[in-house]
Amino acid sequence: MIQAGKRARSWARTMLLAGVAAATSVGALGAGAAQAHVGTAGGPRHIFYIMEENHAYDQIIGNTQDAPFINELAAQNRLAADFHGVTHPSLPNYLAAISGDFQRIFDDCAAGANITCAPEEFVPDSGDGTSATALTPAQAATAASTPHLFPGKNIVDQLEAKGLSWKAYEENLPSPGSEVVNAPVVNGTTVALYAQKHNPFMYFSDINYPGSPRLSKIVPFEGTFANDLRRGTVPNFSFIAPNQCHDMHGISPSQAALVNLPTCGYPDSGLDHGAIQLGDQWLAQTVAAIKHSAAWHDGTAEIIIAWDENDYSVDTSGGPFSPIGANGAVLGGGPAPLIVVSNRGGHVVNDVPTDHYSTLYAIEKMWHLGCLVNTCNFANGHAFMNLFRVHGS
Repeated sequence: MIQAGKRARSWARTMLLAGVAAATSVGALGAGAAQAHVGTAGGPRHIFYIMEENHAYDQIIGNTQDAPFINELAAQNRLAADFHGVTHPSLPNYLAAISGDFQRIFDDCAAGANITCAPEEFVPDSGDGTSATALTPAQAATAASTPHLFPGKNIVDQLEAKGLSWKAYEENLPSPGSEVVNAPVVNGTTVALYAQKHNPFMYFSDINYPGSPRLSKIVPFEGTFANDLRRGTVPNFSFIAPNQCHDMHGISPSQAALVNLPTCGYPDSGLDHGAIQLGDQWLAQTVAAIKHSAAWHDGTAEIIIAWDENDYSVDTSGGPFSPIGANGAVLGGGPAPLIVVSNRGGHVVNDVPTDHYSTLYAIEKMWHLGCLVNTCNFANGHAFMNLFRVHGS
């Protein structure tokens, strides 16, 4: 398992239960319903993209004791058997998921035009399974000098260009568009339930700037998501980032104690059964809320559940466009789970190598959005599209 410094863990379970439970009745789609697809040519009306954290494929898939709900989903829906994180740590994978580029960084630092950080991964003495794998000098220099407010295009630009609506639902975000790095504060101590590194939208200069109307679409998950489902105002594209125990990441035992949830703290050794169990419960509640909403019944809808990377205990293998380091070493994020649930049904197990770029490529293809950076380079993109669209559906 990752050392304490690499796997800070936490959870506030009570934040979810009241909010999601309110969304479990099907209502008529209101006047403020998500926009009709513009030029989607049969693509799904709604995509719910949920990002989980830091577990290898074999730690989740087949682990029916800790993750019974997830394994039921995998057995009945669409499972990627060779999905990988693009690289390590978390932040570059989130950036890759919405921009087609990991932005050449290897850290989890805060967003900001004046913020630069030395690589945390693939360097000597990193304290985890990447320490034996080296960046090239050029990669290390670029990563250390890259400001953390990126000028490139992202999925928001693509969606808005097609007239498609979007929101990012971030659990424990204090307020829409908040610039805070971690939250909340409990008894004078910051408990990292919300982590900005899991909110990639804050890292792009055409989203995060003073007075940006786009910031108002980065909202707290609690209450807002349940209300949007209940009212029929959920957007075409919903990016959902659970807090750091609902996503199976967690924080330190001392922080977990502050929110009276000791199983959210990372163990001294071995698999973090408590974090997996809590994440499984959260997904069961959230998926049920989506399936009982008007949005689920309003045309085609899909739920994408991806894990950003594995926990370093397996390997640093990567996907189709993971970076390559010194001596040809793959600087990948390792094998991780990806499950896609569609209201059109259909069970598929796909063993084509895929990653966060593949997922973005699929969204772009279904909605005819064009392509971004690495999603422009797939020669065999059709090979994994049955994860997202059952043939003939």
